[in-house]
Amino acid sequence: MKVALYQSNPVFGSVEQNVRDATQVLSNLDVDLVVLPELFNTGYQFISKEETASLAEEIPGGYTCRSMIELAKKNKFYIVFGMAERAAGKVYNSGVLVGPSGFIGRYRKTHLFYEEKFFFNPGDTGFKVWDIGMASIGIMVCFDWFFPASARSLAIQGAHIIAHPANLVLPYCQYAMPVRCLENRVFCVTANRVGTEQR
Repeated sequence: MKVALYQSNPVFGSVEQNVRDATQVLSNLDVDLVVLPELFNTGYQFISKEETASLAEEIPGGYTCRSMIELAKKNKFYIVFGMAERAAGKVYNSGVLVGPSGFIGRYRKTHLFYEEKFFFNPGDTGFKVWDIGMASIGIMVCFDWFFPASARSLAIQGAHIIAHPANLVLPYCQYAMPVRCLENRVFCVTANRVGTEQR
């Protein structure tokens, strides 16, 4: 199985540009799975819940999800990406799995980091695993890594690979993830953004 990760420096709030940039890079890859960062389409540094809600989209009907589904169908690969999700009056920091057949599933971030609690609702999906045929994929989003039970829950459910969209602000995750993999006998793909974002 061939796996790639995409790291980007998104322009805050420029959803169409950020999605277009990702699509251009990924459109010629010969891989089975691609993992993108947390909030890859919007950027991370929200300043209010209203701003977060204005940039959040429905899953799977919003622009970002539809664009990623189209890319997955065209290239016949699977994509995991992070985005702000709007649903039933709430906003979640979500990880999404799409593939050649379309939308597969979503996971809503359980462990919100620092000020994220001002902009997002805590996730209500629990940790989930999806069988894509060649492997079973679990998703956790960024700060979920800090809690050993996150990866453990996915491993117990049969995950072979943990897709980990991230937007890391501290250096510890890079040291911890190999340990999480060894503890649970899984592979992990942590896709972090590059650069810094200040507003």
